[in-house]
Amino acid sequence: QVQLVESGGGLVQPGGSLRLSCAASGSHFSIKTMGWYRQAPGKERESVANITSYGSTNYADSVKGRFTISRDNAKNTGYLQMNSLKPEDTAVYYCRADVTYYININIIRAYWGQGTQVTVSS
Repeated sequence: QVQLVESGGGLVQPGGSLRLSCAASGSHFSIKTMGWYRQAPGKERESVANITSYGSTNYADSVKGRFTISRDNAKNTGYLQMNSLKPEDTAVYYCRADVTYYININIIRAYWGQGTQVTVSS
């Protein structure tokens, strides 16, 4: 089983920045796609950004130009750099990793991090 541990959340003022990290641990696996999701109070979880193993990225329209997703394959770690933060960005942010195993690369299993709170307020 793969475990995802998130870190980097906190309280920031509007216009500030945060960098979220998502570290994956386990054995005999590789991450095909890694993504970040967020869920605000009273709303459903939404996709924020995704990155493939080849480095191709997708972003929600609401964060384009402000957020940057990246990954370090050697460390099995993903990142979300968040700049120019707005109060509307306040949410619990979740990391998701779509994982393949060496014994059967045709099977993909999704793992989720525990979530980290991001609060943007003056």
